[in-house]
Amino acid sequence: MKRIALFIAAVVLSAAAFAVEPGERLADANQEARAREVSKALRCVVCQNETIDDSHAELAKDMRLLVRERIKAGDSNEQVLSYMVQRYGDFVLLKPRMTGETLVLWFGPLIVLVLGGFIVARRLRKAQPAAAAPAALSADEARALSELTKNESAKKDSAP
Repeated sequence: MKRIALFIAAVVLSAAAFAVEPGERLADANQEARAREVSKALRCVVCQNETIDDSHAELAKDMRLLVRERIKAGDSNEQVLSYMVQRYGDFVLLKPRMTGETLVLWFGPLIVLVLGGFIVARRLRKAQPAAAAPAALSADEARALSELTKNESAKKDSAP
């Protein structure tokens, strides 16, 4: 049973290694390493939750080839990423940049959480009934209380 589990894990984990085909790889190892690094920062626009390095989609293959062409042409990693953003939009980045357009993406969940907490707190405060002031003692109750306190203080004074 362990062997089957290990085999399945090996197949699943190695699937990403087969996304980049041998014909796509660059001859220069440094350029290939840069291409792999850039490819891991780019989202497959077909699969959406995979990098182009991991995806088997045809468009991901085209994007990997385009990254390698730009690197062969002498572009830096940042220039390649900028080129891909110009071509496909900010969505292509797995980690979007912080710009005026993406502020809602970065801070929206926090704002919703704070506003939700504020609304819940206000509603809970309104739902609790206000504590009613205690009613005044009637004349009989006041007399009975006075007698009890006199008896208690007399007991304490007479105790050795």
